[in-house]
Amino acid sequence: MNKSKHLRYLIGRRVVQAAVMLLLVGGNLWGWTVLRGNLSQSILLGTVPLADPFAVLQLLAAGGMLASNALLGSLITVVFYGLLGGRTFCAWVCPMNPVTDLANRLARRLGWNKGQKARMFSRSSRFVALILAVVLSLVLGIAAFEAISPIGMLHRGLVFGMGAGWMVVLAAFVFDLAVQRNGFCGHLCPLGAFYTAISPMSLVRIQHDHHKCTSCMDCLKVCPENEILELVGKASGSVLDGVCTNCGRCIEVCHDDALRFNFRKEAMSLESGGS
Repeated sequence: MNKSKHLRYLIGRRVVQAAVMLLLVGGNLWGWTVLRGNLSQSILLGTVPLADPFAVLQLLAAGGMLASNALLGSLITVVFYGLLGGRTFCAWVCPMNPVTDLANRLARRLGWNKGQKARMFSRSSRFVALILAVVLSLVLGIAAFEAISPIGMLHRGLVFGMGAGWMVVLAAFVFDLAVQRNGFCGHLCPLGAFYTAISPMSLVRIQHDHHKCTSCMDCLKVCPENEILELVGKASGSVLDGVCTNCGRCIEVCHDDALRFNFRKEAMSLESGGS
C-alpha cells in the first residue's frame, strides 16, 4: 500500500490539530483574528462564538452565570459535532490525541499491552466520569473536570505557556503507555463521553463493504474502539456507534478498500450484504 495513502488521515489529523493550536497562539500573542481564545471558549473570525459545551454544562451545574456568547457558542459546537460525528473532536482537534496515540504506539512496539486481558477500567467508566463531573460541579460549585483536565491544561499550556499542568499530561501518557491501552481517551475521558452522547444522528460515518472485505482484521488492530467494527467480515453497512472517533485509521490500513467515509446508512443485514 502506498505509504502516503496509508497515513493520509493520520497526517490530516495532525495538520488540523497543529493548525488549531497555531491559530489560537496567533490570536492570543500576535493579534491574528481568525481564532482567538482557547478550546474552552473562543471567537472565530471575530464574530462566531465557540465554546466547549461540556465545560458550559459543568459551569451551569456549578451555578455560574454565563454570558450569552458562551451559551450560543456551546450550542454551535453541539450542532456542528452532532452533525459531523460527535467524537470527531477527539481524533481531529483534541491536543491530547497525539499524546495518547504516541503512548499507545510505544506500548504496542514494546509489547507492554500485548495479550492484556485485565482491565482497570471498562469503557463505560467514561460515562460514569461524565456523570460524576456534573454532580461534583453541582456540589462543589466549580467546573470539576476542568479543574483537573489534562486536555484543558495542555491546550492552555500550548497557548499561554505550560506550568505544572505538564505533570497531569505526563500522567495520562504513562497511564496509556504502561497501565491500560487507550486508557484515558477510551475509558476515562468524560468529554469524549459527552461527544458520544450527542452523536446519534451524526451524518459522517465509516462505511463497510462486505463484498470487498477479506477478513484480514487489520482494521481491528489499529482501531482505538475496535468493538464498534462488528460489521467487518460479516455485513455491509455503516458504523453507527457513537464512540467512533472518525479517525480514519481503519480506512488507511484496509488493503481491500472495504472501508471508507460516507454519509450514514443504516446497517445492512448479513443476508443482504448491501453496500
